[in-house]
Amino acid sequence: MPYIALAIGVTAVSTSAVLVKLTTAPSAVVAFYRLFFSSLLILPFFLFRNLPELKTFSKKEWLFSGIAGVFLAVHFILWFESLNFTSVASSVVLVTLQPLFSFVGTYFFFKEKISFTAIISAVIAIIGSVIISWGDFYVSGKALFGDFLALAACAMVTAYLLFGQEVRKTHSVIAYTFIVYSFSAITLFIYCISLQYPLMNFPAQDWVYFLLLAIVPTIFGHSLFNWSLKWISTNIISVSILFEPVGAIILAYFLLGETVIISHVIGGIIIVFGIIMFAFEKQLKRVVKTKMDSISS
Repeated sequence: MPYIALAIGVTAVSTSAVLVKLTTAPSAVVAFYRLFFSSLLILPFFLFRNLPELKTFSKKEWLFSGIAGVFLAVHFILWFESLNFTSVASSVVLVTLQPLFSFVGTYFFFKEKISFTAIISAVIAIIGSVIISWGDFYVSGKALFGDFLALAACAMVTAYLLFGQEVRKTHSVIAYTFIVYSFSAITLFIYCISLQYPLMNFPAQDWVYFLLLAIVPTIFGHSLFNWSLKWISTNIISVSILFEPVGAIILAYFLLGETVIISHVIGGIIIVFGIIMFAFEKQLKRVVKTKMDSISS
């Protein structure tokens, strides 16, 4: 069952970029309604099961949850905006660099050691992102700007995960998710109002896409990943998410008519290789050690 859930989750998150591209609303408004509707969908479960848990949150946990929500809001603003400038292929592949941003963050904030394998895998993935960006540079300057926005979005989602890491260890998925999504939706609402973005009078199809963004990639995507953690390892989930660009590129090809250039393919393969190398670092060390022990014996 968890592997079925994982397959559904990867398929679900693959729809996110395409759904954003199909909307006509400003990026920040799309992000607001995605998190607003997600919060509303989680609200009944939170009120029924997890409301008393709010009393157990310390001041530090409330602060970290709020900061995580702000970073998540900025992530969606930057990532959704990147899709206005670059292709789905470039944007989604560059966002998959998140695990590598994470190990840099954990090194500085939690003093976790960085291994030689992790450094090599980071260099490989960075080479892949450079190839993608170099190809987009020849397509247009706007595409290159979109790539930078996607990378900035990747850094923001890493900060969101780092601030939520400690809170998530001591609280339930529903309570933590509801609080962070609520903070994020409030941040996006203030941002939209301050820039005088319209929040109403969108075509009916946009409201359908807003709701689909909340249901499909959020509830049936990220929520299923969290549920699967009870039975399968984080590494398996992290590597499975690397197949998101494949699904997104296929959907963009058929639904949006986007073409994939050779630099996207080469750069994407290199990035995926680098991140798989990073995710399976411990397993690789174990295999090498076993081989060395068998040779010495």
